[in-house]
Amino acid sequence: MGSSAKKKREKKADFQKTKLKVGKTKAKAANFTDTSFKAKSIVLNQQSLSTAAPSIDQQFAHQLSLASSKTDSQRRDAINYLTNTITERPNNLPLPVATILPKIQPLILDASNSVRAALTKLLRALPPAHVATHVDHMLLYVRAGMTHLAAEIRNSSLDVLEWLLQTAGQELVSCAGGWLKTLHCFLTLLGWHSATQPGNWSSERAVSFGKPGSAASKLLIKQLNILTMFLRAGFTDADASGNPAAANASCFPLCSAEHQLLYARSNPFRGLNLFGAPKDAENAMYDDAEARKRAFDDATVRTVARGVSAAKKEGGEIGRAASGLEKALLDGMGEFHRDTE
Repeated sequence: MGSSAKKKREKKADFQKTKLKVGKTKAKAANFTDTSFKAKSIVLNQQSLSTAAPSIDQQFAHQLSLASSKTDSQRRDAINYLTNTITERPNNLPLPVATILPKIQPLILDASNSVRAALTKLLRALPPAHVATHVDHMLLYVRAGMTHLAAEIRNSSLDVLEWLLQTAGQELVSCAGGWLKTLHCFLTLLGWHSATQPGNWSSERAVSFGKPGSAASKLLIKQLNILTMFLRAGFTDADASGNPAAANASCFPLCSAEHQLLYARSNPFRGLNLFGAPKDAENAMYDDAEARKRAFDDATVRTVARGVSAAKKEGGEIGRAASGLEKALLDGMGEFHRDTE
């Protein structure tokens, strides 16, 4: 049985037709990689092995470079690492603030809420004394955030502005565009801008205050409170003394010596703009409180007064915030305040 079956298979194989392959072999792709080889180890070029771990300064610089990564989680983790390192070493930063701020300030406009929240913590951890000279560059991103289409970015940019006012308020209101341009951003944010173009039948845009306790209402209260901080900083001089007579008596026989001294800050004559391009009133620098009061009185005092009057009628927390803003106007303007009714 077994031998006969084997013979039948062999006999059948003799009559089977062999399939022949005709034509050329298909060409290999341009990116073809031959993987038929076998190797016991793979050697990488430029591979460095060291027993010493990277220093804290090197790790800090690496994490700072990851702050501009495309991944939200990677940016957030990098910012958190920078915050922890700065908190542990506040007096011995791995990198100067002048190197850190240009890398992180674009994150004010970041689309991720967690990244912006981490950025706010990082900014508050920086040494305040090193921030004053970089306020003008930070303010560019803050103003862009204040007028952003996304409400979350507008809200977080106000947090950064509040930190700047607490850290370097005088530098903020006295830098180029820091006074009137930022004030006009507030007016746009609050909807208090007057329509000055000829032919417009409406003089002002309607403002929606929102229901009490709503997100729009809370945002409006925050805007009014930070505007109050901004105006108080602008209406006050950095070296204002409560008792000028006592100050003059302390430096006898010199009288009013503070008016004869140069600024302690760098570039004391920057307000003269001797070598720069001509600037309009909005982008000008107002170094002293009197100049800022005059510019405010000429430009927006009536618009702000009408907006405050409308906000006070709402009552509640909005009314209290508007009353605080009105008190800042009355205390700050003094003889510059005119009848706006």
